[in-house]
Amino acid sequence: MKDLTVREEELMCFFWEKGALFVKEILSFYDEPKPHFNTLSTIVRGLEEKGFLSHNTFGNTYQYYPVVSESDFRKGTLRGVIRKYFNNSYLSAVSSLVQEEDISLEELKQLIKDVENSNR
Repeated sequence: MKDLTVREEELMCFFWEKGALFVKEILSFYDEPKPHFNTLSTIVRGLEEKGFLSHNTFGNTYQYYPVVSESDFRKGTLRGVIRKYFNNSYLSAVSSLVQEEDISLEELKQLIKDVENSNR
């Protein structure tokens, strides 16, 4: 799965939350100063080229919709982080969270319990 820029991810969140959208509808989600229509249109077309969006044609305009779910994106992003920064080791990732105290002992115990229950 390809990486997304911050702005691309922001736009994908609108699609995941709202479903199919026209570019002009996306503009309404922004406060002033709103981004330019052409800027959003370019980003949306880029998301389509990357395989995250597709579109339906209505006359001379397009309504875009997500083809990658938020869940699939989240999983792919996590896999990428673990591959890139933790040598593809989930154990190293969890160990890092424990060492940095970003995960409590109670949370770690719950994680172990969840893993044990999912393997039954």
